Amino acid sequence: MLIIDARESDSLDKALKKYKRKFEKAGTLKELRKRQYFTKPSITRRQEFLKAAYKQEMYGNQG
Repeated sequence: MLIIDARESDSLDKALKKYKRKFEKAGTLKELRKRQYFTKPSITRRQEFLKAAYKQEMYGNQG
């Protein structure tokens, strides 16, 4: 549960902006989307490997 400390001096817009920022940082929506379907662990590992290889190719050869 997200708790926002809204002071009386803060406007509603500021409080809403704080809430949205906290919600995004918590990763709630990302987690919900991830749980909508099941991904086999082997596929997850393969995706991580491919992502690491891509990053290595993009950023590793800057010498």
